[in-house]
Amino acid sequence: MSTTQQTSAHGIEPSPVAPPPTYVDQKGNSDYSVDVKDVKDTSSSDRGDEEKVNDMGMKSSISADGEAEEEKTSKFGRFYRKYRIFVHLAIWLVITGWFIAAMILPTRKKEGWLKPFLVYLAITVRVVTLHVSTKYVTKPIAFVFVNAVKKPVDMIPDKLKLPLGAAGTVAVIILGTFVTEETADNTRSNRAISCFGLLVFIFCFWVTSRNRSLVKWKTVIVGMLAQFILALFVLRTKAGYDIFNFIAYIASTTLGYAANGTTFLTSADVVATHMFLVGVIPPIIFFVAFVQLLYYWGLLQWFIKKFATLFFYTMGVSGAEAVVAAASPFVGQGESAMLIKPFIPHLTDAEIHQIMTSGFATIAGSVLSVYIFMGISPLALVSSCVMSIPASLAISKLRWPETEESLTAGHITIPKDEEERAANSLHAFANGGWLGIKIAGMIVAGLLCILALLGLVDGILGWIGRYLTIHHLTIQLILGYIFYPIAFLLGVDRKGDDILKVAQLIGIKVVANEFVAFDNLANHAEWANLTARSRLIATYAVCGFGNISSVGIQIGVLSQLAPGRGGRIAKVALSALISGVISTLTSASIAGMLIHDTAGFLGKTT
Repeated sequence: MSTTQQTSAHGIEPSPVAPPPTYVDQKGNSDYSVDVKDVKDTSSSDRGDEEKVNDMGMKSSISADGEAEEEKTSKFGRFYRKYRIFVHLAIWLVITGWFIAAMILPTRKKEGWLKPFLVYLAITVRVVTLHVSTKYVTKPIAFVFVNAVKKPVDMIPDKLKLPLGAAGTVAVIILGTFVTEETADNTRSNRAISCFGLLVFIFCFWVTSRNRSLVKWKTVIVGMLAQFILALFVLRTKAGYDIFNFIAYIASTTLGYAANGTTFLTSADVVATHMFLVGVIPPIIFFVAFVQLLYYWGLLQWFIKKFATLFFYTMGVSGAEAVVAAASPFVGQGESAMLIKPFIPHLTDAEIHQIMTSGFATIAGSVLSVYIFMGISPLALVSSCVMSIPASLAISKLRWPETEESLTAGHITIPKDEEERAANSLHAFANGGWLGIKIAGMIVAGLLCILALLGLVDGILGWIGRYLTIHHLTIQLILGYIFYPIAFLLGVDRKGDDILKVAQLIGIKVVANEFVAFDNLANHAEWANLTARSRLIATYAVCGFGNISSVGIQIGVLSQLAPGRGGRIAKVALSALISGVISTLTSASIAGMLIHDTAGFLGKTT
């Protein structure tokens, strides 16, 4: 199945009129060009290429040169291809009837209107975009943007654009942070420390930048502003809170259905024990299989492409970077790189750095069930991942500015997936199950080895400490003092020893992994007395793959995809790890600045 990626120029400040993006086939041949405002979904009915339809009716593109052969389709596939508009209309009418009933029946008062509305809106948008080009939406948006934003901005002298943009961003952050009333666990002094910590992180990365003169400040400013506005929407508005709460509810509920299969394979009594092997591993396998099914249907690529477009145009990053950044929270650090597999051998050092940073800054949906099972707030996990996407782009470009010309600059490419395509939905789901078993096995093996290694190190440190009259000398204690300044800058509650405890969690996450840190946060008595504010900031600070073991994973994956580039990949790996960790910590700082109902935010999703 062909996968669609979008790419854009970055590194050098774009000219007022950007070159039109180009659709490119798997051999690099340009089929045709379209204006930026006319970029359309590959599933649009008015696209010139031929299309093939899988057994669930989702279309995958075939290049216009005719080199790709159309796969054989079943009778249902041929019927669907001929009458798909009526099938989609029937589905939409059924969903519309359900939505109307949900709005007028008495249950609406009890269940609310938001959940059915969001489901109805999502299905309606997808059905419409299967037959109507998105240009009819993007063109009006582009018209409004050009006349309301771009033209007024173009009237500002070039020398003043950057200072005014920076001043506006700072003003938004300061006003958004301090204008609301204080609460018991979110005083203005606490917010001030979190805000100061955010400034310290940005300043340190500017000081240590590889080339400060080439920093693309548009990317940095827009990235930090987007992160803050996202956080403001989620943490300070009821609409944002309800939407992300619903997303978290869908995630936790969907993953919970894996218990049905586990109960069949074992028993209800075994599931009730909440053992890691029966409570966490099956949801991971189920989720990976479900993701493969969404890929086969073409739904996940469509969503990732739309999400990546936002970064493509607003932040001035390349399409390869935008696609990986948008995909990382959904498919993971290794799998997201597979989306741009044909281009990895040709990536610049800055692009490699960004791709690795995106992987380190977020967690993947495949492990979301683990943390939900541990009792971590799904809402905090989901919002943290979304907030860290623009942060990873901004921090990476601040640390490692682009100095080369990107191969994927200025055009949208459609590389052909050379992997064996699933024959049908059942085949795709089965393949996903097998992939889920491998991922789950890697997690189990990694946890076993890391926990055993930490135990060995603690044993050695304890033996050494006895001769120095230092009792209970452990790696956890050492890391706590190393990361103490960082925990303080995040705005952790200064009562008791909360700063030291949160610092230990950050250190454990970096040295071991986020599994161990989340387990300590949720289940160990040593962290049970953390205040709600400290617990929330710790949740955001730990929510990322930024750890030493992930460095090996990313180097291994990228080196396999780009033979001969292992040296360049390893060269940027440590810098990318630090950038990814700090990107996650900026989300924790902003959470400390904005959340005023901490206990309610950490509660269960509904």
